[in-house]
Parts: sequence; C-alpha cells; structure tokens
Amino acid sequence: MSTAWGVGIATVDVTGEILDVRFRSLGLGERPADLPTYAPSVDSDPARGVALRPINISIDTSTAPTDAPDVYLRLHLLSHRLAQPRTLNLDGAFGVLQNVAWTSRGPVALASLESVMWNFAQQGEPIVVNGVDKFPRMTDYVVPSGVRIADASRVRLGAHLAAGTTVMHEGFCNFNAGTLGTSMVEGRISSGVIVGDGSDIGGGASIMGTLSGGGKEVVTVGERCLLGANSGIGISLGDDCIVEAGLYVTGGTLVTDPDGTVSKARVLSGASGLLFRRNSISGAVEVVARTGSWGGLNSVLHKN
Repeated sequence: MSTAWGVGIATVDVTGEILDVRFRSLGLGERPADLPTYAPSVDSDPARGVALRPINISIDTSTAPTDAPDVYLRLHLLSHRLAQPRTLNLDGAFGVLQNVAWTSRGPVALASLESVMWNFAQQGEPIVVNGVDKFPRMTDYVVPSGVRIADASRVRLGAHLAAGTTVMHEGFCNFNAGTLGTSMVEGRISSGVIVGDGSDIGGGASIMGTLSGGGKEVVTVGERCLLGANSGIGISLGDDCIVEAGLYVTGGTLVTDPDGTVSKARVLSGASGLLFRRNSISGAVEVVARTGSWGGLNSVLHKN
C-alpha cells in the first residue's frame, strides 16, 4: 500500500458537502505521531454560508479516491512536487468533487452564490467569481518555488510544475500533468501529460489528453523537444524532437519517411531525434532524422 497523509482545514457548505480542503502539513508514508492538528480560528463564515472543519486523514494512493478530502490531498501532493504526474490513482476524481464557485472571498456553494453575492454587495464589498469548476486554481493553494505563471487561472490545482518552468499567459496545465524540469509552456498540457526537461510547448500548441474519451495514448514529451506554434501531438515524443509550427500529428496521421515508406505516426510514438514537418508542395506529412539544433531554451527567461 502507498500511503499519504494530510492535516488541514475543510470548507463545508450548509448541506454538509465539502467544497475544498487546504492542507497545512502533508507527506508520503506514515503520518508522524507528534504532528499537531490545525483547528480553524473561527468555526464558520456566515457571509459565505460555510463552516470550517479540521481535517486529518491518511490514504492509500494506489486505490481510487473515496471522497473530496482524499482527492484534495492527492492534488496537493502533486502541486507540492511530492509526487509526479501519473503516480497517484485519480480514477473517478471528477465524480467525487462538486462544482464550486471560486470567488475572491473563497469557495462558495453554487446554490448559495446569488444570496452570498447580494450580501457582500449590500456591504459595499462585492466579490469576484473567478470561475465555476470542480478544480480550483493551483496558486490559491500552492505556489511552488522557482516557477513563473503569467495567468494563475490557467493552472489547476494538481498540476506539477518543476523549478525553472515558465507558464505564459496563454499556457495551460491541467491536474495530474506538468513538467519535470526547466520548460517553456505557451500551449496546453492536458491531464496526464508529462513534459521533460528543456522542452518548449510553443504558443497555441496542444497536447492531447484522455479526459474527453478520445485516444487512450498517455502522451509524454521527452527532453529538449520543441512543439512549434499552433502545432499538436497525440503521440509521445522521445528526446530532441521537433514538430513543425501548425502541424498536428495524431496516432493515425500518415507520415512519409525519407525512403518513401508511409506509415501511421503511432509506430513512431516515443522515438527520439525526429522532425515532423509538412511538405509545402505536396502537403504530405514527413518525418526525418533531426540535424542541427533548434536553439534550446533561453536560460535568462527561466531564472525563476
């Protein structure tokens, strides 16, 4: 059994449903015997229609989560970089969590949102609804060291961002996904996707995940790879690969190698040292062995 533990505070709505959990102490393995609990300084927030309750749990990360505190602990472990993506069982997490209004004053139950907003407005202190979702922004709970995130709303709690990672304004990182080293993220890292050290996910680039029920390929991008602007992949890349700007390569994409052999791109999934490009005359997708260098990341931009 792979155990983990966490101690913190839960926000509970009037029906007893848990809206979120903020962990103060957490870790892998057995919970330390001398760890204190964290009782909230107040037991309720009437303005938001919620109560605050201490949480003290131990879980088995190899089995599917059973409730909201269980899911939140796994998400915290990922964003604190105590566990890497795809190492914790998150099967059924969506079904365990409920939709929440994430506001400038904290989580609010959707059923109470209209009255809560009216109450704050009457006091001359209107609140801002930053989103309605099952997952909150990572930076409202965890701010990992050594990263830059230009737009916090585009990184979900449960994202794993290694030190040296920069997520630009249009970059996105889902939960149970992220980077393992210095990386530039200007495109989308979908759930389950892992990006290796020194790789650049170009502006508007997309990496396919499996949440929407499409492909079953769990995509990994190796080290020192470049996804050109507005490109995309549905296959894994090994190290030192490039996908030309504007080119989308899925498992079923027909690619032509230098010998003229045509095959589906899935047979190349995970291979290193490849350049995927589109022939500007014929329109055919070609794959060739890489030569030269695309320049690599600008080290100055990643001194975070």
